[in-house]
Amino acid sequence: MLQRLAVLVCAAGLTVACGQSDAGITTAVKSKLAADDTVKAYQIDVDTDKRVVTLAGDVQTTVAKDQALKLARETDGVRDVVDKLRVTETAPTTGMLDRGNDKPDSRDVDIDADKKAKATGESAGRKTAEAAGKAGAVVTDAALTSAVKSKLLADPDVSGLKIDVDTTNGVVTLRGDVSTKAEANEAVRLARTTEGVRDVVSKLRVRG
Repeated sequence: MLQRLAVLVCAAGLTVACGQSDAGITTAVKSKLAADDTVKAYQIDVDTDKRVVTLAGDVQTTVAKDQALKLARETDGVRDVVDKLRVTETAPTTGMLDRGNDKPDSRDVDIDADKKAKATGESAGRKTAEAAGKAGAVVTDAALTSAVKSKLLADPDVSGLKIDVDTTNGVVTLRGDVSTKAEANEAVRLARTTEGVRDVVSKLRVRG
């Protein structure tokens, strides 16, 4: 009964306490990264321990790295962020923006800081999309994770904050605690009916 009451409280929008659990913070950070145009093309691992978030993985630009750290720091409940991100070689466009003595295009010289960040992110995104299958899978998986998570959060019959979503090669895995079997079935249905999902693996636990 108490667990059902807690679910109702979260569903009603009083999510401060629920959202500040380590699992809730991890899910919130992953959703923000997957939805952001600058960083969604990269596979960034998110771990949370006592509200301290650790980001690990490879990104192609310092802009993407800074944006990922910023998104994590601005997530509700996050106490600190540990940076384990590695910056690989950036696209040629980035180097042209940064080197003022190598005859850069005049349009690059004149654009402001915000436009520089946007141009860098778009260049990295194009490079990733044009790369061989692995990069394409990363983009698709991140988009699917974001889409499924959004559907779970929007459904009043599902405790979206308590369900962690991971996607690999189009296969979505759901983890977390739910109140009833019906809630678990609804979460699986929402994930399975998301466009682009190939299969759904349910590791949900019913805590009635």
